[in-house]
Order: sequence, then structure tokens, then C-alpha cells
Amino acid sequence: MTLNAIDNSKENNELNVDCFQNLGLTDLKIINEKKKQVKFFKDETVFKQGAFAPHVLFVNQGLVRVYLQTNKNKQINIRLAKKGDLIAFSSIFGKDTYLYSAIALKDSNICIIDKQALKELLLRNPQFAMEINSKNCHNENRYIDIIQNISYKQMRGKLASALLYLSSERFIDDNVYEYLTRQNIADFASISVESAVKFIKEFEKEGIICLDGKRITITDIKVLEEINRRG
Repeated sequence: MTLNAIDNSKENNELNVDCFQNLGLTDLKIINEKKKQVKFFKDETVFKQGAFAPHVLFVNQGLVRVYLQTNKNKQINIRLAKKGDLIAFSSIFGKDTYLYSAIALKDSNICIIDKQALKELLLRNPQFAMEINSKNCHNENRYIDIIQNISYKQMRGKLASALLYLSSERFIDDNVYEYLTRQNIADFASISVESAVKFIKEFEKEGIICLDGKRITITDIKVLEEINRRG
């Protein structure tokens, strides 16, 4: 992990999310002493799959692509992490190495938190633990979608699922397509980039999506949802 720029100012080092703000002063002091704010530049690796995992990471600003390296030339994009998201949360529960990799899609400010300190806060603060877990529960549905895509869906269904995820309300303010290549989109769909380009053009001709440079806008979400449902 390359620590390009550590900023310890109060403004930039703040864990700016409700569940942290509700901690007591003593616990806030502990977590403040056990974290560092790091700036990662666009396309910089945040952490690498298989590396030792002493930290949980919190995205203060920016956008991070989380992916699984399945072999030398193959990746599966798991999810995008945006402001307010935790990454590598599983390291708290006995995982000594990172289960996946993460890369900054744009310049991002990330709080690196000592996992043992965060674990102790979770054990002492049930309400805090519930709020943290609730922020992470949406990932479970995403992982189920990935398994379904790989297991039984045809390529059009896989791409439909990826586009629905990337165009969801969760990312409406992030302009995610500005930072994604067609290869990235293909890796979210678990198909080849050639197939992704082909079916994106097909969806455009069918009036399902609209293309404007790199931006993709869904114009007929019901049809896309049906393609996703049929697989």
C-alpha cells in the first residue's frame, strides 16, 4: 500500500458518517488515535488481494473499484465503494489477508482504521455495531447477484444486471460511467469486453439505453429488468 499523502487535519481526518458521530467522546478519541487519512490518486491501488490486512478502510471522499483477481488475466468486479462505505470489513473477523483488491477510480480520501480498535468499539457499542452492519448489509444482495450471473445467466442478462447495478440510485450523484472503461463494465458483468461492447450497442438500438460518450443512461428500465430477470 502506497501512502501518498497523509493529512491529519481535523476537517479531512473526520469520519463523517452518522454512526461514528454518535460515539461518545472517549470512543471517538480512541478511533481518532487509531486511524490515518490517506489520499489515493486516480488508478492507484488501495490494497492488494492476498496482502496482510491490518486495517479496515472508510471512504471519506471518492470512488473505489473493488475486484477479485481470479487469474493472471481475469478479474471480477465485485462492487463500487463510495463516500461513507467501509472496505475490507471482514478483516475484523479473523481474516489475516485481504480477500480482494481495491483501486481508486478517481482521487479519493480514505481513512485507514486499525481493525482491532474498530473491533473493540463494535463490542462495546451494540448500537454502533448495528449501524455499521446495516451499512454493509446491501453488499450481501450484490454478492448473490454475482453468483447468479456466473451460474446461469446468458451474456445479455449478465450485462443487464451490471448496468442496473451501476445505474442504481445509490450512484446517481457519482457519474460512475465517467470513471469506468468498457473493460470495467465487462468485468462487472463477467463477460468479455468484445461481448460487452456488442450488447451495449444492441441495447442502444433497441431503445433500452442511451449512449453519450462514456455515459450510459437507462431509458427503458422495465425491459432491462426483464432481460436481467430472464437471465
